[in-house]
Amino acid sequence: MPDHAVHRLLRPLLVWRARHISERMYMLILSVVVGALAGLAAVLLKTCIRTQMRWLEEAISEPQRVFALSIYPVIGISLTVLVTKYLLGGQLGRGIGPIIYSTARENSIVPRSKLYSQLITAFLTVSFGGSAGTEAPISVTGAALGSNVGRVLHVDRRRRRLLTGCGAAAGVAAIFNSPIAGVLFAVETILMELPAQYFIPLLISSATATVVSKALYVGQPFVLITTSWPIDAVPFYVLLGLFTAFFSVYMIRTYHWFERFFERWPGLSWRKVLLGGTLLGGLIFFFPTLYGEGYKTVELLLRGHPERITDGSIFSVYQDNNPWLLLVLVVFSMLLKVVATSITVGAGGNGGMFGSSLFVGALAGFFFARLINLSGLVHIPEVHFVVLGMAGTLAGVIHTPLTAIFLIAEITGGYALFVPLMLVSSSSYLITKYFEPYSVYTRKLTLKGVDVYANRDRGLLAQLDPRKLVETDFIPVRPSTTLGQLVDVFRHSSRDLFPVVTASGRLLGVVSLNSVRNALFDDAHYTTTQVRELMKPAPAVVGPSDDLQHTLALLDRYDAWALPVCEEDGHYLGFILKSAILARYRRQLIAESEA
Repeated sequence: MPDHAVHRLLRPLLVWRARHISERMYMLILSVVVGALAGLAAVLLKTCIRTQMRWLEEAISEPQRVFALSIYPVIGISLTVLVTKYLLGGQLGRGIGPIIYSTARENSIVPRSKLYSQLITAFLTVSFGGSAGTEAPISVTGAALGSNVGRVLHVDRRRRRLLTGCGAAAGVAAIFNSPIAGVLFAVETILMELPAQYFIPLLISSATATVVSKALYVGQPFVLITTSWPIDAVPFYVLLGLFTAFFSVYMIRTYHWFERFFERWPGLSWRKVLLGGTLLGGLIFFFPTLYGEGYKTVELLLRGHPERITDGSIFSVYQDNNPWLLLVLVVFSMLLKVVATSITVGAGGNGGMFGSSLFVGALAGFFFARLINLSGLVHIPEVHFVVLGMAGTLAGVIHTPLTAIFLIAEITGGYALFVPLMLVSSSSYLITKYFEPYSVYTRKLTLKGVDVYANRDRGLLAQLDPRKLVETDFIPVRPSTTLGQLVDVFRHSSRDLFPVVTASGRLLGVVSLNSVRNALFDDAHYTTTQVRELMKPAPAVVGPSDDLQHTLALLDRYDAWALPVCEEDGHYLGFILKSAILARYRRQLIAESEA
């Protein structure tokens, strides 16, 4: 239905709402609506994936299991590519990065296609065993729900941003039944900066999604941890933080290396599907732990059955008779999970690094604890370190230490491990951030020049459209214009700056009234002196889409009040003035304060 038709249909309701419901109560109601919708979307995705994977596993017998698990992901990725190409017009936008960009630069306007595209493609990819998590797709779906509810109901930009965060928080909360972690994920990843009073709608949205998820999808994600932690294990918690930080840096760099590798074939390419599917199938054939999200492996570790992670693999004949062989399998699974996820996404599938981080963290914690225990020097509880490893790796890869702490505490019931969770998550985050300042979600955006951690001033400037600030009432002159003709132009202009352009419109330089003031009184040269002799090169030239923070920096550097704006080919468009930027910024700041 077109926007104008929707607006006409909802107009009586919106008028009634404005008269009878306060803005604060209205936002609380909308946060409940967004939370319920995101919760339903999460339940739908979880149920469909669970049902599909059960059907696929029941369709094969044990002897053919290894081969089938190697082929299924290729089918899933191929179906995802077909849907993306023919139903979505080739536009999918994987991961949290596009949502972060929309929130930072596009007034939290999320395309309506993301209301369904992420669910469909994530289902096809993960239900067929693609080695990626569903957290990013459902979070994007939730953000799209919040954004588009705000657009349909005509809320302002700031409140639409809040609803986008509510949707993202609700999606994560519903996936894990963890409302607090959902709120913190939205604040740390999507919103970055938020007034304290806006936490209430986020909490309500997350809580609503969790209630919907628990009511319709029974089951605790992981086993409960109730035992306390020993004080003498504190040094090992710090070492585990260092260990998970190493893997976090490795995962971030590996993921983006593969991202650049697959970008050699732009768009949707069957060459990528064939290459990626073959590589992924080979990895899963040797290491079935890489199949799907990997949460079954995490559950085995939490239940104290690590020997069963070899089930269904070519290593199953050894069982746990050789403890070192088990550790070798664990190490390769840790190192190759990010490779499998990168291939899954790069080849055309849809999924995220959230679930993969939990998988790698669980294995890293188990490997660390088992290695310490095999040394015979001291005995530490392996299940505790599995939980702590999940938090440490998630905090490092996603750069969300608070989300990691509360998520792991909520999904495992491990509140008894709160202090160790804080130690491991904070140390892993700080060490990882030293080597990788940007998370797996924001690294690509930063390389494109989008500073998602910009302060409020830069954030406000980023919301302004540079094209709307270009002023075109400056009279252009030709290089062959004589001094006498230039004097006549001065008389009829309210500006004292003039661009010098060619016949084709390309900028050559500028002439200012101050720079030629002395020549104006030289009547003898009115017909012999030309503008090409008087003009000077512009101190700097900016493009129509250049970042305004960069433009202001150039204006300050050259002590200029205006700079010419040109296309990439040098075609002159107009001037951008420092006063215009600051005036528009002031109006934006006032609007923010009033909101």
